Amino acid sequence: MSEILTNKAVGEDRFTRSRILFGEGFRALQRTRVILFGVGGVGSFALDCLYRSGIGEITIVDSDSFDVTNQNRQIGSECVGEPKVKVLARKYPGVIALRRRVDEEFLRTHDILGYDYIIDAIDDIPAKVAIARIASQKPYGRYIVSTGSAKKLDPTRIQVANVWKSYGDKFARKFRENLKKFTRTAKIKVVFSPEEPKCKALGSFSAVTGSFGLVIASEVVRDILQGENYAHK
Repeated sequence: MSEILTNKAVGEDRFTRSRILFGEGFRALQRTRVILFGVGGVGSFALDCLYRSGIGEITIVDSDSFDVTNQNRQIGSECVGEPKVKVLARKYPGVIALRRRVDEEFLRTHDILGYDYIIDAIDDIPAKVAIARIASQKPYGRYIVSTGSAKKLDPTRIQVANVWKSYGDKFARKFRENLKKFTRTAKIKVVFSPEEPKCKALGSFSAVTGSFGLVIASEVVRDILQGENYAHK
């Protein structure tokens, strides 16, 4: 009861419950800039969590439009035919939407290292590697990559590790193999699941794809709070 009275005394807003949990660290979240590549089954849930948690600036990058098959797992996918980033920018006011294909040209003209955190939630290996060539310069944990979340049913199998220690996922293996063409030592945080695929075609389950996104968001928020705690010791 005293907690509720305290909340009302200072005025409640959409971040009240976040402030209770994050304490002084909430200010650090509001100062943080994040760029998120891909806002599909994984990225849209990462976006939702980061936005609701109070991240100060979020830029989303995706060139796709929603199609009817996205509706089993992607936030905003009821807007079939509309560009994903435009729909999500409406849903999350203040988010910066870039409807751009992730390629060498985009990466040459956009300073992604200027962001505090870089999240890769796309499913195109060449694009992932192009991002990695730049983003791997960030300290470990400031650049997070989603690997294969499709064809799986059990979100409790999701793990977080250095890319070189990921295992049991073909998509993650392809990413590692392509990374070896330019580095074998870069420390890159990845979210992966060693669960055996449950189908051959590209089936998906939002309990898993969404959990990948939520794990990524949790990694970002906890890293910010940890850094804030160290800064005040």
